[in-house]
Amino acid sequence: MKVYSTLPTRKILDNWGSPDEKLKIIHIAGTNGKGSTAEFFTNILIAAKSKVGTFTSPLVYDYYDQFKIDGKSFSADKFQKYLKAAKEVAPEDASEFEIETAAVIYAFAQEGCEYAVIECGMGGLNDATNAISKKALAVITSISLEHTEYLGDTIEKICAQKAGIIKNCPVVINAHQTAKAARYFENLGYKLCKNYPCGLSVEGSLQPFNASTAIEGAKILGVDEKAIFEGIKNTKPAGRLERLSAGGVNYILDGGHNPAALVPLADTLKNEKDITVIFGCLSDKDIDGNLKTIDGCAERIIAVSCPSPRARSLAETEKACRKYFKDVKSAQSVANALDKAQTQTVVVCGSFTLLKEAKEWIGKRQ
Repeated sequence: MKVYSTLPTRKILDNWGSPDEKLKIIHIAGTNGKGSTAEFFTNILIAAKSKVGTFTSPLVYDYYDQFKIDGKSFSADKFQKYLKAAKEVAPEDASEFEIETAAVIYAFAQEGCEYAVIECGMGGLNDATNAISKKALAVITSISLEHTEYLGDTIEKICAQKAGIIKNCPVVINAHQTAKAARYFENLGYKLCKNYPCGLSVEGSLQPFNASTAIEGAKILGVDEKAIFEGIKNTKPAGRLERLSAGGVNYILDGGHNPAALVPLADTLKNEKDITVIFGCLSDKDIDGNLKTIDGCAERIIAVSCPSPRARSLAETEKACRKYFKDVKSAQSVANALDKAQTQTVVVCGSFTLLKEAKEWIGKRQ
């Protein structure tokens, strides 16, 4: 197993006098639902009139959307100022993500945030974000197999990595877990949070679990119930069953990139008609598992290669699609695939890296 470390980020923070200790930090680990849960927490705290910073990854539409205060992205100039400061004191072996993590924590403290909602990049125990020395709340979302070369090849090993963010603080755990994951946390003495009637403004069969996790956590933090449910109602996570329309066509953009993450999309598509799926997948993702999850949801699929150094080749993606779909085409880009799609509903899915090009193409036709 490859080794990675929290030490470079901690060294940078220590050089600045531990700015993380000035913040009430909500730290979120898990396989699926981290981004949505972070959005729910953020909007709850905004509704409660607290100043809140939010750090999520990977990017959906824009690099700077990963770094927000009160739901608004940092400007390029402002964030680059903090990033430059972090690079000046960073150890030589620090990675880009480790430096970004320190920079955004410093930025939140300098900008006067009370809370910081911080999503793990990968795992938990050894993730750069776990350099944080003090937390108000640890949050564990839904867990499934992922990054097995780094985190371990069983659910129990991955749970141990995620549970590494629990450091002398209250904990809430999403109730949507496999039996093995649920048993792991129950054996540690933690209860899975219950579901609430949430009044959601977002689609997705698993979003009630994510919202309920944020509700439970917000109650522990002492947030007023009115603010909690106002925040839940105001949350619409980007790139997760995101609906757009143009020229009489319905578009659904979903960045789910593992089988469990694509289940809500598959559930949603049962109620749609005349569907074309545009699908791409990164090389380190379970392409067969992803395609099996959406198998039967549409008659037509267009394979594309993701605009990423980690992309699978177009030929490999198309070959995998042919195992599960009868009507298979390929396209050199997302835009080219959207040009080819001639159905009532068009779905772009398989990777967050596909969504920016899709949204830009749709936006020009609205």
